[in-house]
Amino acid sequence: MIGMMTWTPPAGGVRQKSVALETRALLHLRVAWASVARGPRTPEALVRRRVLTAAKRLRKAGVTRLVVPEAFAYGEQLEKVGVAPVSTLPLRRALAADLARAVMAGRNLSGGSARLAVAGDQLSGELVRTVTELVLGNRYVLLDVPYGGDTLANQLRREYGVSLLLSPTRQQMDEADVLVLFAARTDLRRRDPAVLRLYDEAAPLPPLLLPPVLEGQMPPGLCRPQLLAVLVESGVLRPGQITVGTAES
Repeated sequence: MIGMMTWTPPAGGVRQKSVALETRALLHLRVAWASVARGPRTPEALVRRRVLTAAKRLRKAGVTRLVVPEAFAYGEQLEKVGVAPVSTLPLRRALAADLARAVMAGRNLSGGSARLAVAGDQLSGELVRTVTELVLGNRYVLLDVPYGGDTLANQLRREYGVSLLLSPTRQQMDEADVLVLFAARTDLRRRDPAVLRLYDEAAPLPPLLLPPVLEGQMPPGLCRPQLLAVLVESGVLRPGQITVGTAES
């Protein structure tokens, strides 16, 4: 079972539970929900104890993965009992092409002239989908993978009449307008917003928006990427229902 944790603000002098656990439904997804009392004056040591208590109860309920509150800083307490924050990597990879297009839009880059480079340590399904989406809307797409690139390039040329630049040089990769990395590359020196690190949980994400009818059902206070990752993984939300915004969205 997936768990979720939110902070409960002080109840204005009314006695409240420091930790409460219940089962809720979110878009037909059954989750274990932990509410932890925390206010602006709650001592950090007390917050840590409460988080640990909540994590123990969640683990006893069968939870091993947890959607944490925004700006959560208590991973050590979760780790002690075998609970881990939900990974956002599958969501990042599912939205890779949209993330790249959002970068292009934010930099006023045109699909007819911008150079996009995609690199990975294997030709995974997510990478193939990303390259296919990008090559259909952009003239210059570079692909750097250890094997399988020729097969994919031939397939895309045969089915869509588009071409890929295979085995680009390091200079070509560094000079790309947008760099999409499915795995870490220590040989590249690019460190700017045009680099999408799809392997890095800590990499910042642009706003991820939903249609109003769904947005109104999203609980506040949770880590947004983790929440959407769980909903997509469970099948109650499709990646196509998520709109990738820009920093100004």
